[in-house]
Amino acid sequence: MPDSRIPVLLYDGECGLCNAVVRFILRHDREGKVHFAPLQSVPGQEYLRAMGLPEDDFDSLVFVPDWGRKDKDGYRLRTSGALAAFASMGGPWAVFSRLSAVPTWIRDPVYKLISKTRYAVFGEYELRPLENPDWEKRFLAR
Repeated sequence: MPDSRIPVLLYDGECGLCNAVVRFILRHDREGKVHFAPLQSVPGQEYLRAMGLPEDDFDSLVFVPDWGRKDKDGYRLRTSGALAAFASMGGPWAVFSRLSAVPTWIRDPVYKLISKTRYAVFGEYELRPLENPDWEKRFLAR
């Protein structure tokens, strides 16, 4: 039986680094498993509200392993979310999920430092066409 889960990565839609990560996943997730929505979008805001997460904190990403089954404890934040997204991609990228053996109290401070400086280093993202028009169907919103 094929896996019918739809993993979704919620990301800061205005962040240059975040959008670069989304494009990286789009290029390397050959099976097209991971889907996307900005945290600022209607689906992103509805999810945050439903889970009781802050609706105005875009310094984190949220990975939802199965968009169709929105469990209160089913999402992953920050580095745990990024590693889960790589695991969902499968193939050689799943090896990054092994970094989850490093405790979050070590991983997340590095993530938070990057998130605080990402606009200064990577700039703000301006919406532009995707490299592959077929990728558009992997977005719940843009």
